[in-house]
Amino acid sequence: MPPTLASLVQHSALKLTVRAGADRLGTPVRWAHASELADPVPYMEGGELLLVTATNLDARDPGTMRRYVQRLAGAGVAGIGFGVGVTYEEIPPALVDAAEEAGLPLLEVPRRTPFLAISKAVSGAIAADQYRSVTAGFEAQRELTRAAVAGDGPADLLTRLAANVDGWAALYDSAGAVVAAAPDWAARRAARLTPEVERLRDRPAPASVVVGDSESHDRVELQSLGAGRRNRGALAVGTGAALGTAERYAVHSAVALLTLTTARSRALQGAEQRLGAAVLRMLLAGESDHARAVAGDLYGGLLDAPFRLLIAESPAASGTELLAETMEAAASRSGETLLMVPEGERLMVLAADGGHAVDACAAHARTADDRPVREPVPDDADVVVGMSAPCGPIAVSAAYKQAEQALSVARRRGRTMVEHEEVAAGSVLPLLADDAVRAFADGMLRPLQEHDAKGRGDLVDSLRAWLSRHGQWDAAAADLGVHRHTLRYRMRRVEEILGRSLDDPDVRMELWLALKATSASAGGR
Repeated sequence: MPPTLASLVQHSALKLTVRAGADRLGTPVRWAHASELADPVPYMEGGELLLVTATNLDARDPGTMRRYVQRLAGAGVAGIGFGVGVTYEEIPPALVDAAEEAGLPLLEVPRRTPFLAISKAVSGAIAADQYRSVTAGFEAQRELTRAAVAGDGPADLLTRLAANVDGWAALYDSAGAVVAAAPDWAARRAARLTPEVERLRDRPAPASVVVGDSESHDRVELQSLGAGRRNRGALAVGTGAALGTAERYAVHSAVALLTLTTARSRALQGAEQRLGAAVLRMLLAGESDHARAVAGDLYGGLLDAPFRLLIAESPAASGTELLAETMEAAASRSGETLLMVPEGERLMVLAADGGHAVDACAAHARTADDRPVREPVPDDADVVVGMSAPCGPIAVSAAYKQAEQALSVARRRGRTMVEHEEVAAGSVLPLLADDAVRAFADGMLRPLQEHDAKGRGDLVDSLRAWLSRHGQWDAAAADLGVHRHTLRYRMRRVEEILGRSLDDPDVRMELWLALKATSASAGGR
């Protein structure tokens, strides 16, 4: 705490006596300054204890004293220290009355106490307070650094920061959503500030703003995170009053640590993207088993369930960057795995079918499409997306073609996003009733049907289950009630009998159509 008038009065060596404004002694003192000018206000900054002997003042005149004191009070002077025994043996009543009327503390300084002693006492107290603040700030830095190095995420760091500022703290992602908050109840309070965070995101980093929360009456400082062209998130710190020196050290340390963590995450993300690019290349080449081996734990879960392939294009890099950040934020909040591969103006994404990342992409597209025609389109909104139907690892090359077709349709229609289902509206099933199609299907499947008729397995049903599950071994095996190794053996037998590879997307398509044709034919008889 900085020195106050009360602490100076309690200083035993100064022997100060309160003559007016006893109820205002808690006022902080920023400095002690001696001046005998009739009007020292132009040289004051506010918060000073003004030391005077009234050499150039008629301190006995009530009007003069009233104007003098009112000017000082209006300038934010902390109080007046009047030295007696120099010009006046005691403080004139006119000055006492004027100080009481203005509510300005008035202290009597005895002749044996030099003004220099008061100045030294004030400066010493200020230096001690600053030392305590700096020491506390360094200790806060050490605590926050330990929390950041521990690698347990931002929660512990925010908890320590909130304790240091005697308030609350929250971390936002690049989309403006609350990632973590401390204490837990602060999450709802932080969510109300999302619009302010979004406005801060549009300013070059580093950026900050102070806002007020009308419901909690908190003073909230928002600090951007990141040092690049685009902010990578924001930190909110809510307190009941302005931050002191120690608290300011803690906030600045938190911003630096969170920015470094964000940069480290970006570097890690770059490595993940390179791995993801290798996985995607293998999938597009039909090497699904190799892709699974390379994917490991990082992307393996994504490949174990139906996913969508998205292709996004934008003439401005910021367009695909913003879409990527939007999808990343949604996936992070829901714990989804996302495979993203940026390639110049393009962005290719594998995302879980029906997941939050796909929903976030669709919402982003709706926002862009709902923008009034007369409203100018910002560069980061000029993005076009094509999305495939749900698929599995063995069908990625087909999904890529679907996404390309959907992207082309989106461009022609002036839409932000088009799904493959919209391109393929309608059904080809009625076409499968054609005699020529049925003859093709019977010819293609006959070797498998003859095999099954001899009681040596259920190759046709196994093939249907495997294709319907997009090549997902565990899911298809569960549908059939057999072990996945049994299913793998049956698919190898299918390849041997037909003399064709199931890794070929055209073969899979022909077999699926043949199965559909035989089903339609059986249903029609």
